[in-house]
Amino acid sequence: MSCVSKVAVVGAGAVGTAIAYAAQIRGTCRELALFDLNAAKVRAEVLDLNHGLQFTPMARITGSDDLEVCAGADVVVITAGAKQDPGQTRLDLAAANVAMCRELVPELVRLAPGALLLVVTNPVDVVTYAALEFSGLPPHRVFGSGTVLDSSRLRFLIAEHTRVAVQNVHAYIAGEHGDSEVPLWSTATIGGVPVTDWEGNGVRTLDEEVRTRIHHQVVSSAYEIIAGKGATSLAIGLAVSRVLEAVLDDEHRVLPVTSRLDDVHGLADVCLSMPSVVGRNGIESVLATPLSDDELEALTSSAAAVTAVARSLGL
Repeated sequence: MSCVSKVAVVGAGAVGTAIAYAAQIRGTCRELALFDLNAAKVRAEVLDLNHGLQFTPMARITGSDDLEVCAGADVVVITAGAKQDPGQTRLDLAAANVAMCRELVPELVRLAPGALLLVVTNPVDVVTYAALEFSGLPPHRVFGSGTVLDSSRLRFLIAEHTRVAVQNVHAYIAGEHGDSEVPLWSTATIGGVPVTDWEGNGVRTLDEEVRTRIHHQVVSSAYEIIAGKGATSLAIGLAVSRVLEAVLDDEHRVLPVTSRLDDVHGLADVCLSMPSVVGRNGIESVLATPLSDDELEALTSSAAAVTAVARSLGL
């Protein structure tokens, strides 16, 4: 970790504060700045975080309703915008949050010209594309949290079903962070064993019926959490802190973040999640993970859905 690493989080709502909290606990950066238009809210969150500093790795935590607090950041995390209400899809949020980006992103680039932009605001694929357009930055420096959380949900459910540790499950969700997302079953493994061949630990197989049920649970889990507590926050906080560590520690870690594809499986000029190598310069490469015919068809459909929304907003 760089001793001068600074992360700015734009938006001190449920997601932004969860990211800040996870980053503080994990010692992700040495300086953490929160911005929110609600001065009382951001001050309260910063006080609350600072009061726990005795118990976490040392960091300087500041906050303000003045965007200048983001100046000089190494990574700017964008969580601000309209939030998803119960029953609302992520794509329904697109118009309001793209409009917000049009005003916000150029100012962030002015204040932190060397920063990477990490978009978390939903619909993250469309908003990432918008942030890239409005920033003028090269594509490798603007990316989104994508399906990092969805992939974690997938791995948890596979682990729960097969009774193995989630850390030994390797599986990715690709495509949209949303209803058209694509589980890459054909390359998913448990301890090196393809999930479609799994017969270990009590022979709880992952047949087509089980895989379909798990996929449905991955897609629907966010709606269940939003209905129950108003927002998903804790897991996305941990997921984004993990992405930040991959950047700041230059880990060259493979993560399914969303970025603009350039002829990956025939897809281009759309932001979608694919397993990608992430390091200090942002997106180092997007991996053309092998796909089955069904997965390729589903990924192409996912790209079409995201592109349609982006084009409808003039992107």
